[in-house]
Amino acid sequence: MTPRILIVAGSDSGGGAGIQADIRTVTMLGGHAMTAVTAITAQNTRGVAAVHPVPAEMVVAQMRACIDDIGVDAVKIGMIGSAETAHAVAEVLESLIAPSPLGGEGLGEGKVPRREGVLGETSASLPSPLPAGERGLKVILDPVMVATSGAVLADDATIAAFTRLMRVATLVTPNLPELAALGGEAAILVHGPALLAKGGHADGEEITDRLIDTTGEVARWTAPRIDTPHTHGTGCTLASAIAEGLGRGLDLPAAIARARLFVRLALREAPGLGGGHGPMGHHRVRIDLPNAATVNQVTLPARDHAASLAFYRALGLVPIVDARGDYARLEGEGGTTLSIHAGDAPTVFLEVPDLDVAVAAARAAGIAVADPVAQGWGWREARLADPSGNALCLYAAGENRRFPPWRLA
Repeated sequence: MTPRILIVAGSDSGGGAGIQADIRTVTMLGGHAMTAVTAITAQNTRGVAAVHPVPAEMVVAQMRACIDDIGVDAVKIGMIGSAETAHAVAEVLESLIAPSPLGGEGLGEGKVPRREGVLGETSASLPSPLPAGERGLKVILDPVMVATSGAVLADDATIAAFTRLMRVATLVTPNLPELAALGGEAAILVHGPALLAKGGHADGEEITDRLIDTTGEVARWTAPRIDTPHTHGTGCTLASAIAEGLGRGLDLPAAIARARLFVRLALREAPGLGGGHGPMGHHRVRIDLPNAATVNQVTLPARDHAASLAFYRALGLVPIVDARGDYARLEGEGGTTLSIHAGDAPTVFLEVPDLDVAVAAARAAGIAVADPVAQGWGWREARLADPSGNALCLYAAGENRRFPPWRLA
């Protein structure tokens, strides 16, 4: 399934945030991005020079054009442009989430154009392009008020209109200043959605994000702060990545964890463009977040460490780890890594989204797999062999495959 993600947000002419960051995020994660542009901005890494709101009726027309034909699994709302647009967008979403007279949830007033389908079926026998009741429509609201540069992107009337959007939202993702402007946790939760309180604006060397619903704190994630000025579009990227995960069927904590990892990798890959808060490196996050088992790491034995390292460097691979004089890891342009290690048998590594699930599935298929082991280099691994005796390893590494703490500069 390709998740269909409808993005309702403003355009960023500098390409770092807004619609541009949203499209790049959804595409890199494997979804199909659709857009309803709410505003056109003239901006770059230094700030926002001008904002031109798109009329609310045009925003709605863009949404309906996508919904009525392609359908939608999740919606991400970012910069909304005006209070009028906020109410218009809420009205469209309310019509999709409201129970249909035909039964089920998520059908609402959606009109499916009659068309011929595969093998001549008419639209009456094809699945509705809108989410079925058992899947539901997921809505992520990123209450954009201020750009990374400090420019104000929402007036008081628009902020007040966010309350209506909250009532149809699955999750609201404010940073700490936005959380305060919206009245705090209780003021958001009274409208029904879950809340991801992002901690990037807090002081300290670690950042903690908290998932909260009406029952209290559901989960929290803490990770070291990444020291970079190139943070333009982090909120847009996170919300879009969560929407893509929910659209493909992940539960909320799993979608958030995956989205946070995507943001952290993109921050580490920031290309350093512009003279201010530059864009992140979405385009470099390729195979770091697999949706299924992915071959992205191989370890080969090396009799002569220096000679092997020089050989692979000459072929164009870039060393990212060189430890103890007997181990090195190198990276290719696509993000795949290759290690050389004295004495090791050749081993193929398959990264999986959830190691415990992968091990259980392999065992259910009759494959002998060792129990997962947490390694000192930040990976969890489960070793096995194929029918010919070739060594394999199922693993989960997150950032640590390509960005361990000891990565070479």
